[in-house]
Amino acid sequence: MNPAYTLSLVLYLCITALIASILAIRSRDLVKAVAFSAMQSVAYAIIYALLLAPDILFVYVAVGVGIYPVLMLYAISKTKRFEEVEEG
Repeated sequence: MNPAYTLSLVLYLCITALIASILAIRSRDLVKAVAFSAMQSVAYAIIYALLLAPDILFVYVAVGVGIYPVLMLYAISKTKRFEEVEEG
């Protein structure tokens, strides 16, 4: 693969991960925040695949895309879904 193409794709995925992180932080709906966090994890997993790091890729997919969102959604199901806004 062309190095310039790989670099531009990695840059695009880094920007996508950054935007997903910002959206996860700013989201008031906790389920959406978990979805944005998973989207960030997918972007990083693709970056690891492009950088030819399969060992990190497999672990990151298992934890960042699989286990973490499931545990967070389970925890959210035991609490309130929406963050309450403080007035004052």
